[in-house]
Formats: sequence, structure tokens, C-alpha cells
Amino acid sequence: MKIKTICCIGAGYVGGPTMAVIAQKCPHIKVTVVDVNTVRIAAWNSPDLNKLPVFEPGLDEVVAQARGRNLFFSTDIDQAIVDADMIFISVNTPTKTYGKGKGMAADLKYIELCARQIAKVTKTDKIIVEKSTLPVRTAEAIKHILDNSGNGVQFQILSNPEFLAEGTAVEDLLHPDRVLIGGEPNAEGEKAIQALVDIYAHWVPEERIITTNVWSSELSKLTANAFLAQRVSSINAMSEICEQTGADINEVAKAIGMDSRIGPKFLKASVGFGGSCFQKDILNLVYIAKSYGLNEVADYWEQVILMNDHQKQRFSDHIINTLYNTVSGKKIAFLGWAFKKDTNDTRESPAIRIADNLLSEKARIWAYDPKVIPERMYADLDYLNTRSEQENRNLLTVSGNPYEACKDAHAIAVLTEWDEFKSYDWQRIYDDMQKPAFIFDGRGILDTVSLKEIGFTCYTIGKGS
Repeated sequence: MKIKTICCIGAGYVGGPTMAVIAQKCPHIKVTVVDVNTVRIAAWNSPDLNKLPVFEPGLDEVVAQARGRNLFFSTDIDQAIVDADMIFISVNTPTKTYGKGKGMAADLKYIELCARQIAKVTKTDKIIVEKSTLPVRTAEAIKHILDNSGNGVQFQILSNPEFLAEGTAVEDLLHPDRVLIGGEPNAEGEKAIQALVDIYAHWVPEERIITTNVWSSELSKLTANAFLAQRVSSINAMSEICEQTGADINEVAKAIGMDSRIGPKFLKASVGFGGSCFQKDILNLVYIAKSYGLNEVADYWEQVILMNDHQKQRFSDHIINTLYNTVSGKKIAFLGWAFKKDTNDTRESPAIRIADNLLSEKARIWAYDPKVIPERMYADLDYLNTRSEQENRNLLTVSGNPYEACKDAHAIAVLTEWDEFKSYDWQRIYDDMQKPAFIFDGRGILDTVSLKEIGFTCYTIGKGS
């Protein structure tokens, strides 16, 4: 089956960049990305490529090449569904905040709404591709809804999970470690799988395209994120031991990372992992395990989350303890709010919880991040419902200038590993701060030797005093 038109429902962090790359590499395929969010679609269509709703290095160039040629962004969801041979579902699957599975299970209401909308307007056979991260056997539920639409249309459901790291998403799409495609083990399923393989084969070597049954594909995504998050929590657990014993976590990480069985990636100690996937996917895995009565398995993976929460809590506690057990009324500068560098995504960012902890102690926080807008920071805090929206705005000031954010501060907390932080005029910052001047480096990126020579009192995650 030759695909001529693609529709992607969901114009977020996954749908937008993925479809942009497909459109760039497959100019013969018309790709339309649709979303109910009119503001988001307008941003994707903006003549100013700096206003794209997703910041990823290189994404603006990819969009510029394909947009208007064979890449389109629209709010006309029904028409895009009708026209498409293949439909990608790339909508949000947040953790449930209500009912059964609250706090663990994935909320599939948006997935189901997509399936019902597709069933309602479709008149011709379609291939449906799960791009959202989903629990195992969700494809079965989608197919059941579609097959009972009553219009006689044939649907094939594929699982094609994304393995993108924010900040390198475009590079990950252009040069993936692997592309995973799961489908039904029958003749029609194999035809659908091949149709998607043919699309990726325009730029991905065939040996990197893996095909499986649909359930293995769904579970592989959750497993990959669980293993990566486990490595982060493991190295963070060791960072606390290092601080107590006088060891250096960077030296430990280098030593173990040279073991070919372990490798060096995801062994960077930090204030904790964030992003849209790690916590959500592990909680989903915990819920699945509990649903099958696999309580020991659930407890094992839940500990990865508990360790991550502990890392954020102990970092904020350390700030309070170091500042003579009180931060009330004290100005603390946050450098970074995004969950990692080279992205404007703040979902589950450690900065949010650390800010919340310090604000509860009546600290005054001045935050600077080169890519995160003030409205996003305030929304992140408001979502926690710890205090009123007005209180959050009274206690948190968002600055567009790092030197202003640090002026008269008692302490600086580095919470995102933005490269620009390394090149600041730290003498100037020190001169304008309250004394003693403290730096809490939650990412281990600063040259603490030179900072101490200037006069700073430094704490770096994972380094003993």
C-alpha cells in the first residue's frame, strides 16, 4: 500500500517535529498536522520561525523547508481525517488525576475521543498509528471502537512509539537508534506495517527498522523509559553517598561508565529527572504490574520515582539548612526552569517542586530561563494548588536578565544545565549578591574551583566537602 496523505492528530512536542521530518524526507506525501488548540496551530503557521510552539535545535529549518509544500498545520480535524491514508495519533496521555488508577494509570480519554472522531467521519480504509505513549493492549481498545463504528471501513492499528530526547529531537528523528513498528501478525497487518516501513526507509537504514507484534511495541516504549530513569535514580542515589563520604560522583560515573557492560550515558548526577515521559511511563508500568497482581515488580519500579522525589526534596532542604535554617524573606535566584537544556518544556521539571518547597518556607524566588516564558512558570506552580495564584506571583519574580535575577540574592540554584550559565561574569554576580554568597549547583556544570576563589560558598550535587 502506497501512502499519499498523512494526518497527525496532535501538534505537540512529538507530533509537530515528527511530521515535519517525515514531510521533509518524503516530499511526495502530503502531511497535515491538526489540533483543537487554535493558538498552537497559529504558532506552527507563524511566518516568524522563532515563534514555533516547540523549541528544538534545527526544527525551524526543517519546518521552513516543508511547510506550505507538503507540510500543513490546521484545525480542520475532520477533513484531514477524511483525506488521509494513514492517521497518526499523537495526543496527550497524562497520568490520571481521578478515579481508579489515580496517580498512576494513563488517562486515555483523549485517545478514545480520537478513535471515536475517526470512526465518525471515515469513509475509506485507514491505517491508524499510535504515536502517543500508551499502556499495553491499548491498540486492542482502539480497534474495537473503530471496528464497531458501523460504516464497514477496515482499520489496521500500528504501534510506532517515539524515542525522542527533548533538546535533540530533530537529530533523533533524522538519525534514530531504531524505529519500532508493531502490528497484527496477519496478512493485512503485515501490509500496514510495510506501508509505514516504506515511509521511514526514505532516510532510515532498514536494519534500524524493527517490526514486532503490537503489544511488544507498546511495552518496549514503557520499558525503555523505565530503564533510562532507573539509571538516573541509581546515579543520584550514589550521589548522596558521595556527598557523605567525600567521594566525587563524576569520578565514580566515569569509572563505571568505562565498563562496556554499563556504558557512560544517563550517568550524570543531577537534581532529578523531569520531562513528559519518565515519571508518567514508570507510574503506568507500576499500575500495569499491580493490575496483574505483580506487587514485587510494581514496588521495584515505584522506587525509581521515590528516589527521584527524594533527590528534589533533599536539594531544597539543603538550601534551607545551609542558609541558617531559614529562607523566609530571602531572595534566591533560580538559573533554569526547563527540565533540561535546549528545550522550553517544563513538564515535571525539578525546578517546579524545588520552587514550591522554598516558597512554602516564604522564600522570594527570582527565576531566569532563556527559553521558558513567565506564563509557563506561573502555570506550573498554580497547577500544584499549594497556594493561591496571587501568592505565587507575589513570591516568584520571573526575570529576563540573569544578572538582575542574581542581584542582592542570598543564594543561586542552578536547575537546568544551559551552556550559557558557564560563561557568565561570576565576579560581577558575586559583587552584587548578599554575603556570604551561596551557589547550589544542581547540575554539576559550574567550575567551583574558580567560583570559590572569587568568594562563593559552593555546593555541587554528588561532591563531598
